[in-house]
Amino acid sequence: MLSRIIYKIYEFRLLKEVRSKPVPNHVAIIMDGNRRFARRRGLPPYLGHVFGSRKAEQVLEWCLELGIKNLTTYAFSTENFERSEEEKRHIFGLLEDKLRKLANDRRIHRNRVRVRVIGKRELLPENVLKAVEEVEERTKKYDSYRLNIAIAYGGRQELIDAIREILKKVKRGVLNIEEITERTIEEHLYSDGGYGNVDLLIRTGGEQRLSNFLPWQSVNSVAYFCDVYWPEFRKIDLLRAIRSWQIRRFGPSKL
Repeated sequence: MLSRIIYKIYEFRLLKEVRSKPVPNHVAIIMDGNRRFARRRGLPPYLGHVFGSRKAEQVLEWCLELGIKNLTTYAFSTENFERSEEEKRHIFGLLEDKLRKLANDRRIHRNRVRVRVIGKRELLPENVLKAVEEVEERTKKYDSYRLNIAIAYGGRQELIDAIREILKKVKRGVLNIEEITERTIEEHLYSDGGYGNVDLLIRTGGEQRLSNFLPWQSVNSVAYFCDVYWPEFRKIDLLRAIRSWQIRRFGPSKL
């Protein structure tokens, strides 16, 4: 009981400190540690993703409360296709369920959150692809917030695909080589330039790697590595990450 009170006091003070300065416009998260979380509790690895998906919903709510306009989460990489058929079946079923839930989520519609899925869509099962199309169609006119979910995503592949599309336009005479700029590349990424540069990149699970996640967009971002497994990620962990970004951008708080 006492520990909960102390935690709430600390969270309140941390929240006050974070709100005294601007917050990042774009936060990206590598949600690592789901399977290790499950194994530590003697559970099948795929159940870790269930707990992880619940945490993702909670973190979205925290970001909306803080006024963070863009949130990008790394849900399933191209490398994850190497996992067992059983685990992939559970993950894809969970992704379909969560995407359909987002399409009808009151918080999404109340806050006018546009949901986009970034990645190699042609690699996704039909049921997941239909759920992707549903949530994107339901939220395509929203412009207050953006939630980008990376599924079947690989950063290098994103750049390769962008270069291929640009070269096709050059070949057709639609685009001159001299006209190619950074903006040109951004417009040919999976989001059509919609999610912009990453300000703060968070990775949970104790690993200190970027794992091929948004290499173009995160080139000037602040990276924050957190030891806790993703399902155990707390609001104070998010606030600490934002505070770290604020200190690097604006200096220590005077509070």
